[in-house]
Amino acid sequence: MGLIVSTPMSLESNPPFAAEPSDDESAASPPCVLVFNANDPSGAGGLNADALAGASVGAHPLTVVTGTYLRDTAEVFDQFALDEDAVTEQARTILEDIRVQVFKVGFCGSPENLSAIAELASDYADVPLVAYMPNLSWWGEDAMEAYLDAYRDLLLPQTTVLVGNHNTLWRWLLPDWEHERSPGPRDIARAASEYGVPYVLVTGIHLPDQHIENALATPQTVLLTERMERFDAVFAGAGDTLSMTLACLLASGTDLEAATHEALSFLDQSLQAGYRPGMGLVLPDRLFWAEPEEEGSEGETDSPLTAEDFSLHQHNTKH
Repeated sequence: MGLIVSTPMSLESNPPFAAEPSDDESAASPPCVLVFNANDPSGAGGLNADALAGASVGAHPLTVVTGTYLRDTAEVFDQFALDEDAVTEQARTILEDIRVQVFKVGFCGSPENLSAIAELASDYADVPLVAYMPNLSWWGEDAMEAYLDAYRDLLLPQTTVLVGNHNTLWRWLLPDWEHERSPGPRDIARAASEYGVPYVLVTGIHLPDQHIENALATPQTVLLTERMERFDAVFAGAGDTLSMTLACLLASGTDLEAATHEALSFLDQSLQAGYRPGMGLVLPDRLFWAEPEEEGSEGETDSPLTAEDFSLHQHNTKH
């Protein structure tokens, strides 16, 4: 079981933000999140994960396909990126029709696509952007380096919250780290802030007591930490699940600290209910809350959804 312990920190230097509330005409509609990500045929991550996670917390995902992975549930073998004009036209067509509360950016496939998305984001500078950086170690070194350079120079200046695993963000943003200790969340936040990122959500920080820590940080302070029991299983798709859930909660008007806590809680329960559809890794169950209740030994019910998270889901589905 993955018990989460929450430790809120000081919010004095950087007050948390939330997306602008919808006007009266659209207040009863689900908040809309424009998602840039690759198709994932395995259903582990990518747009499949974004759509399920977004709908599960009461949002309406608007999915822009940047390309497709060639992968199964065990590993990524390759990817095929769409032309940047195709990405741009998908997004602009939707943006001319639907008011978007938040952008979420996952894997975009090419530096050209990153450039196109950064230009779109700059045209909608008042819309918060949640960016997730996945582990790209499966990719060829030259292609990966070109992509990371473009991401750092073009997309990070448009990013409001950067989400990523501790090791992934460390190797990318602090490649020359020389201290004996590993960099903390504030170190990573300082590195990201050099490119204009005000907030980072660093996940998977290993602790010595069979726990991992996740931290929301700025260069000045750690705003919130969450400790989670380490699972024995290895998962695929956790990062997309977390970042999309965070984006959708922000889109619903939840402030950043509360949205981070709730997104991590959602991820924890998705992992607890995880399943293995193939011969590879375990996938998060983003629909854990919809599982039928089981009768307890004394007539009571046991559900993978806690009262707190059921209330969260019910609250968000009202938007």
